[in-house]
Amino acid sequence: METIVHDVVIVGAGLAGLGAALEVGVDPTIDVAVISKVVPMRSHSGAAQGGIAAALGNEEEDYVEWHIFDTVKGSDYLADQDIAEFLASEAPRAIRELEHWGAPFSRTSEGKIAQRCFGGHTSEHGKAAVRRACYCADRTGHIILHTLYEQNWRRGVRFYSEFNVLSLIIEDRVCRGVVVYETATGELKVIRAKAVMFATGGYARAFHITSNAHANTGDGIALAYNAGAPLEDLEFVQFHPTGLWKMGILVTEGARGEGGLLINGNKERFMERYAPTVKELAPRDMVTRAIQTEINEGRGINGEDYVYLDLTHLGRAALEERLPEITSFAKIYMGVDPAKDPIPIQPTAHYAMGGIPVNKNCEVEADNKGNLIGGFYAAGECSCVSVHGANRLGCNSLLDAMLFGRRAGVSMRNFMRSGPALATWPKSAEDKAAQKVAKLLASTGKEKVSTLRQNLQGEMKNRCGIFRNAADLKGLLARFGEFADRYDRIGITDRGKIFNTELLEAIELGNMITYSRVIVEGALARAESRGAHYRTDYPKRDDANWMKHTYARRGVDGKTLLDYKPVAVTSYQPMERKY
Repeated sequence: METIVHDVVIVGAGLAGLGAALEVGVDPTIDVAVISKVVPMRSHSGAAQGGIAAALGNEEEDYVEWHIFDTVKGSDYLADQDIAEFLASEAPRAIRELEHWGAPFSRTSEGKIAQRCFGGHTSEHGKAAVRRACYCADRTGHIILHTLYEQNWRRGVRFYSEFNVLSLIIEDRVCRGVVVYETATGELKVIRAKAVMFATGGYARAFHITSNAHANTGDGIALAYNAGAPLEDLEFVQFHPTGLWKMGILVTEGARGEGGLLINGNKERFMERYAPTVKELAPRDMVTRAIQTEINEGRGINGEDYVYLDLTHLGRAALEERLPEITSFAKIYMGVDPAKDPIPIQPTAHYAMGGIPVNKNCEVEADNKGNLIGGFYAAGECSCVSVHGANRLGCNSLLDAMLFGRRAGVSMRNFMRSGPALATWPKSAEDKAAQKVAKLLASTGKEKVSTLRQNLQGEMKNRCGIFRNAADLKGLLARFGEFADRYDRIGITDRGKIFNTELLEAIELGNMITYSRVIVEGALARAESRGAHYRTDYPKRDDANWMKHTYARRGVDGKTLLDYKPVAVTSYQPMERKY
């Protein structure tokens, strides 16, 4: 195989990856490269719509302390509070830097950055909703992604577009590089580096109804796990309350921030029963469960599995100015004009709170004791720092990705200044990747990748989704042996090398099966309800036994081994979440 060498290699070209590359690129003597399985502008960060949180106070009184409290409370007290403090404190500076780089934020009549309400963001520690989300109409992620990409090109960062990472090489707790598959040629290459960062996105594609892009298959999570890194809090998967019915395409929380109402089949504004103070602007886990409860109890529209998001009272002018993308999506995919008729919506798997465990400097942890894997970093949705705990507040994700991506970049820049040597490459480290590709290309089994993937996603949605219980989780866990056997019997019909998407989908499916099992294992072990993890057989939060993070690692026999780590508490003791 061809061997390529860089000082720093960043896998993933979303906000976290681009933010890290910018910070490393401050030092022109450091050779940095970014690997992306898609063209960078197609990274999933571009799908984020509603906003990015910062206590600027441009439209009403707001303070960093309130943002910290909301992040901790919204997380159902599983967020590490020192990390939440960093997130909220650094947010205003980050927004102003984006503005100076040219991000065209929506504006107030005074020319300030406009802000709107978002779920779980409140004033005076929960008294009322507050306008904290800075936004660019409903294309915020798209705008920020382009802004960071432009700055990276300005710095001369090298991009490898449409390269898929097949294996991560870690030996003796030192990260040595990656083996990649070039989509355009079908060739495998070794990329060695002194520092490797994963910014590979989340894993909500493991579920049947999802807002995630087709490329967002959680590869980085599985690669790290297979290479010996642990995974943290994978059982916490957020379902966004409002996805287009049957399709899962995201309808931004900004729609409710602008005044959108949730209506059931009885024409009731039902959120008044679940969160009487903030109603539709409660945290996502609460709104999602409320919608699903209405559906389960027969109050969906016409008795079906959806409710309405009503924006008609906002008027066409406001919709076209502040929610143009949502208006377009509703017309194209649902045949609904939001200015005239409500939008059919249902919860959609959206965001991963768990991931590769990292410390505050984004260095990957080797275990729950704080030992590190040398030269390995992670940030963004594939990582778990943990700032979101059991439930992420809306518009904290873009902030998390950008802030911790840049923090990872600073860490790697400092690491490079310490003069690290290029670690030796293990003999035949690339053989497993080559054997995997060869085996799949030669496979002639009767199992179809698409059928097995749909079976897995359906089971994950039905048994490990919004509501969970021991019987369902045990039944699903028992099926993973079957999924593995069926995966060994899949067949690939495309034997070519150039843009073999069938091969890539097969590889992605293998990754999905790997981490999906870890999600189920963690969910079954956690005998409580907290944030996005809701057990109908354990409906209460149990702080005495479960105020801790799950650490999962792969045993020598392939089984999942679970361990735990206490939550970092600084200012806020757990209390009941009322909104």
